[in-house]
Amino acid sequence: SEIHMERHADGTNPDWDGGTYDRIADPMARWGASVVDRLDTGGVSRVLDAGCGSGRVTERIAERLPAAEIVALDASPSMLAVARKRLARFCDRLSFVEADLSEPLDRAIGAPVDAIVSTATFHWIPDHDRLFANLAGVVVPGGQLVAQCGGKGNVAAVHAAVAEVTGGRRFSGIWNFASAGETALRLERAGFAAVETWLNEEPTPLGAGEPLETYLRTVILRLHLPQIPEADRAVFVRDVAARVPDATIDYVRLNIVARRGD
Repeated sequence: SEIHMERHADGTNPDWDGGTYDRIADPMARWGASVVDRLDTGGVSRVLDAGCGSGRVTERIAERLPAAEIVALDASPSMLAVARKRLARFCDRLSFVEADLSEPLDRAIGAPVDAIVSTATFHWIPDHDRLFANLAGVVVPGGQLVAQCGGKGNVAAVHAAVAEVTGGRRFSGIWNFASAGETALRLERAGFAAVETWLNEEPTPLGAGEPLETYLRTVILRLHLPQIPEADRAVFVRDVAARVPDATIDYVRLNIVARRGD
């Protein structure tokens, strides 16, 4: 599950390729399942999936909470289109919202929720203080936030490969990989309590050649590519992929469990 469409310095706002993402997002779906399993289901009647992506984790939420209303929110029309198809059997209790987590959410989702779940999303949001304030604004006092995203040190080997290929070129608006400590402080400032945050490594082998290149193009390098001339993009992806050790993405995940303060 992802949130997208943050603006580049040049004003572009590229959408995801929701269909390809859904096909290759096994790592995110696997991590998302463990996040959903941390949810305390007691008293939860309305849930926000903040950055639902193609709906694979939303599906897990719907199965774990068979009576709950679910709000599936994402900023990507392409992702939401795929999610609508995947989740059609839950249509009687599921609503889809196209919105940006960087903006206040109360008008977008209406009534407050009892819990917020988010996976593989927050690292796409530049301002985490603003993000957490927006989330705190739509969850009831005592309500849960369970989330996971890229954390400090995430995809460092890919970052190094990009730097090597481009001679150290700086790209705008790419990621926000925060530490566990700074995230806990931000959550507390936003009004969350009982905060737990931690990092864990999740090295993910993808297979050399086309599997890795497709993954890089669709997910990790998605915001780099619009900043490179179109004629050079295929070579750029191939050259970065060739420099990723063992065709393995060195993921580091930032985990969050918290409650909205009273």
